[in-house]
Amino acid sequence: MWQRHRILWTSIAIGWLLIAVSFTLNYFLFAQHYVEIFSPRPTFQQMLVWEIPYWVLWAALAPVVFTLTRRFPLELKTALPNSLVHLAAALLLSVLHRVVYLPVCWLLYVDAYRKKPSLIDLYASDLFFNLQTGLMCYGTILLVSNVIDYYERYQAGELQTSQLNAQLAEAQLQALRMQLQPHFLFNTLNSISALQLTDVEAANQMTARLGDFLRMTLDNVGTPLVTLREEMEFLRSYLAIERIRFQDRLQVTMDIAPETLDLKVPNLLLQPLIENAIKYAVVRRTGQGVIMLRARHNSGELQIEVEDNGIGLQLPHNSNRATRGGVGLANIKARLEQLYGHAHRFELQNATGGGVLVTIALPIEERT
Repeated sequence: MWQRHRILWTSIAIGWLLIAVSFTLNYFLFAQHYVEIFSPRPTFQQMLVWEIPYWVLWAALAPVVFTLTRRFPLELKTALPNSLVHLAAALLLSVLHRVVYLPVCWLLYVDAYRKKPSLIDLYASDLFFNLQTGLMCYGTILLVSNVIDYYERYQAGELQTSQLNAQLAEAQLQALRMQLQPHFLFNTLNSISALQLTDVEAANQMTARLGDFLRMTLDNVGTPLVTLREEMEFLRSYLAIERIRFQDRLQVTMDIAPETLDLKVPNLLLQPLIENAIKYAVVRRTGQGVIMLRARHNSGELQIEVEDNGIGLQLPHNSNRATRGGVGLANIKARLEQLYGHAHRFELQNATGGGVLVTIALPIEERT
């Protein structure tokens, strides 16, 4: 921070010195009246001693102009009264500048002023000399100050817009998560209700597993991303419930590469994928439903696959696009769009041996 401030103030000082040198060159090369006023004509060095104090003093007054700009901005609603304020300030600071500048030049023996016998004589003859240049300096600094002020406000507005967009995205993600949780909860409660009539012990076990799952879920409320390891713990808790419900009809095989366990994935990503597979591989068909979950590190991406042996993709009437799934998959698609935009891949296709293969590829990056 200190280094940046030093660079900033060094740049400002160099800028004002360049202005002083440019005006000195202008007077030295093109102001022929010096030959008539002074004999001999002032040297470049003498003119430099004359000009540098002038611009250094205006550099010292620049923060005052910046403060006045912030206090009295030139906006449409206050243009007239604030313009009057700046006009008065321009006159006052221009005169104040001359009050300080003249004795400095007198002490430096500048040719234009050293022949005056006293400061009173100098003030009497030159206090209001070339005052229009002072007004021009104030106006230039005022213009620059307004440009900087408008730019800072534009940046603040952009930052605020960015923050509002981030808050909106987070609110949308939270709404999607809140949509998913009741969906799963209602399905599980329906299963518990059905088991109460046929297997009370199994219903009680499912209720206990449901409590464990909900506690784990509540621990991550408001957390859009978790590690794959944490997501696997959620999934195992969910599968403990479904295995009670379906017994031997459900077989889930997991092939998770160890290097993927610490990578970040959206919270509650796997559960709706497996739930959707169970719906088509177990609920809607007879026989054993087989589901395979795979996770691999592939070319800078985390690739997750869920494959089942259930009903394949159905092609709706008058449609060229095969669809499957309801709330769960739609929820996943929406959350992936919010979190990754075009940087992710979501594919739904028929598996080689029947059933459906869902593939999700996520960019591997440090996300908080």
